[in-house]
Amino acid sequence: MRPPRAKYFNTTGPCDPRLHYMLPPTPRLPEARTLIEMDRYFVLHAPRQTGKTTMLEALASELAAEGDTAALVFSCEEAKSAGDDIGWAEKILLTSLRETAESAGWPEEWLPPAYQPQDTAGQRFRTALSAWCRRIPHRVVLFLDEIDALRGNSMVSILSQLRHGHNRRPKGYPFPASMVLCGLRDLRDYKVASGGTPDGFNAASPFNIIRKSLRLGDFTADQIAELYDQHSQTTGQEFTKDAVDRVYELTQGQPWLVNALADEIITEMRVTDIVTVESVDVAKERLIRARATHLDSLAARLDEPRVKRVIEPIVAGTSPGTDIAFDQAVSYVHDLGLIRDTRALDIANPIYREVLLRVLGDRAERFVRADPRSFVLPDGRFDLTRVLEEFVVFWREHGEVLIQQEGYHEAACQIILMAFMHRLVNGGGQLDREYAVGTKRLDMLIRWFYSGPGGERLVQREAMELKVWRPGESDPTPDGLAQLDRYLDRLTLDTGVLVMFNRRSKALPWAERGAFEQATTPSGRQVTLLRV
Repeated sequence: MRPPRAKYFNTTGPCDPRLHYMLPPTPRLPEARTLIEMDRYFVLHAPRQTGKTTMLEALASELAAEGDTAALVFSCEEAKSAGDDIGWAEKILLTSLRETAESAGWPEEWLPPAYQPQDTAGQRFRTALSAWCRRIPHRVVLFLDEIDALRGNSMVSILSQLRHGHNRRPKGYPFPASMVLCGLRDLRDYKVASGGTPDGFNAASPFNIIRKSLRLGDFTADQIAELYDQHSQTTGQEFTKDAVDRVYELTQGQPWLVNALADEIITEMRVTDIVTVESVDVAKERLIRARATHLDSLAARLDEPRVKRVIEPIVAGTSPGTDIAFDQAVSYVHDLGLIRDTRALDIANPIYREVLLRVLGDRAERFVRADPRSFVLPDGRFDLTRVLEEFVVFWREHGEVLIQQEGYHEAACQIILMAFMHRLVNGGGQLDREYAVGTKRLDMLIRWFYSGPGGERLVQREAMELKVWRPGESDPTPDGLAQLDRYLDRLTLDTGVLVMFNRRSKALPWAERGAFEQATTPSGRQVTLLRV
């Protein structure tokens, strides 16, 4: 008999319990089963690669195993190509539905009807579902995965047909008992597209059963430990508690990132000893540099107007918008998984935060010609003073052009400096960056690794605070020194650097910018103040 295949951490597609380390899906969302038992239609949404399809398949398997429910998961993804062509979309969906039932081994008499071109376009999907439910001797539960692949008139038509069938059920019309629409988009979008209103008060919409759709959440720290322990129990290779805590800190439980870090450590880095924090940090850097598909697809969204409208004030630290359009943009960016929630407007996790800044800084980084090796001192430490002096030269030469070219204009200064620092730190150290909307600053920590006299591994830490003096504002230097003070307190460092960018029309000519001063923080720390 062939031995069972070794399991691994999955980073592509739905999880298979025979092949992958995975958490039991349905306990992550207990409300879903309750709503299905109540014969409700509802939305399940979450960002990509968080386990939505795995959840749907687990729910369908549980229902089918009980014997009184015919449950089927099918994907709407292929219907994306139909665009506004309603008839074509219906044909794709009905074909996909029938093929899925066939591949699941359903008997012939239970299969959904084949596409009927003679039926009226705009009604085919509903009438086919009704005919299907009429001949199946069990209640039907249907999971429509990737529903937001539908576009334009096709989306409106399909949702309107579902609404029509849903509302006729009390009169004996055969139609699925429960239906789950699964995708990126939140409940409000389906309400509008199916003829309802986003405020949730239109009782005609089948997606009006709850004010808030179900969102599949990220892993907790305990769930990450449970997932990684499956690998430890199988192979004997352990993750230290500090390593697990570091994974949670970096990912905030985002499922793809949690799996990707473990896979990078075990499969790509081939770590065979105990997995430590150092291994996690190396894996994080490798993932970011490789720009895996998951990370690249998020970064590609940065040029979208709705995404830019939310991310730009976060990076710049400026105040967010207050109009309805901004609120809608926030909801969209939250649905994508780029921000943690719709109130605090924080980037979802440190890895995403780093990826977004590196992508935004790509253009500026190409202008940096300095050799990173020339900024390493004889004892292996990082020469931050020389780097800042070099940045002044770079700023005078390229700053004005780069600011004009930067699409994220409000955050241009921060993006350019961080790109410059990344180019010179990357390879021998790491940059940790913190930024948030409304703070009017950006914090940056340089961690530089070098060897001590006895060969021991040492870490040099240098903290920087970035501020921008904008038109119409008073000098923000006092606030910057106070903010730097608090940052240094948190890092337990004695000194740091405050970089003050001047965006006012009264600023010095570009060729004269870049003055170093010594300043004192409110707590008495002596710090460097660079005005550029």
